[in-house]
Amino acid sequence: MTARVHPTAIIEDGAKIGDGAEIGPFCMVGVGADIGDGCVLHSHVVVAGDTRIGPGCTVFPFAVLGHVPQDLKYSGEPSRVEIGAGCRIREHVTIHPGTRGGGMVTRIGDDCLLMVGAHVAHDCQIGHHVILVNNATLGGHVIIGDHAIIGGLSGVHQFVRVGAHAMVGGMSAVESDVIPYGLVLGERAHLAGLNLVGLKRRGFARDEIHDLQKAYRLLFGQEGTFQERLDDVDELFRDHPAVQELVRFVRTDSPRSLTQPSADRAP
Repeated sequence: MTARVHPTAIIEDGAKIGDGAEIGPFCMVGVGADIGDGCVLHSHVVVAGDTRIGPGCTVFPFAVLGHVPQDLKYSGEPSRVEIGAGCRIREHVTIHPGTRGGGMVTRIGDDCLLMVGAHVAHDCQIGHHVILVNNATLGGHVIIGDHAIIGGLSGVHQFVRVGAHAMVGGMSAVESDVIPYGLVLGERAHLAGLNLVGLKRRGFARDEIHDLQKAYRLLFGQEGTFQERLDDVDELFRDHPAVQELVRFVRTDSPRSLTQPSADRAP
């Protein structure tokens, strides 16, 4: 198989184009780019810098991948972008490479969907099967777990972690870490319970969901200190993998605090 490149596209010397890839009209693929097998770049896509796109990805018009980050500390260091297999990157998406202060790489996992106008800033680490809805914006150094969904017009503050299977509601401003399986909402986002719809859609058993609900009510209850409640959850659900993922997330050091329920949402 060979790639198909439209005559108006510009492919700089040194760029790598995989077998079966299609490069559409007026695309610009820079010297450091590596476009995987079977990828499709529709018209007017820009791929700059050291940007590696995995096999089977589709990139829609006016997406810009790999141009220099919006970080005033960036001084031209040879950082990169890595995008996994099977991702769909819609119109006007921007993805910036890493920086010396954040590990030098921005990563996106497999089978992600980045909808129109989504922005992934420098040094973000995004898991597999993540969805960024229209105009969702991630600040630098954000970590997103597998199967998480970031709602449209939402903003996630730099260094925030969003756990696996979590849901950020549309038009939310997320300033603190979001627990795995959590649902957060609001102009200054608060924890509104568990992402029950997402858990059911992904095939979690009823007993697993019930145990997660019990752990959530205990963890964010009113008795004792938060550390005591966390220890109780850890002990009571020692053999429950999903709850243990939540416990590990909370115990991990983070520069951000943990998103909490609002007063009217307390368990």
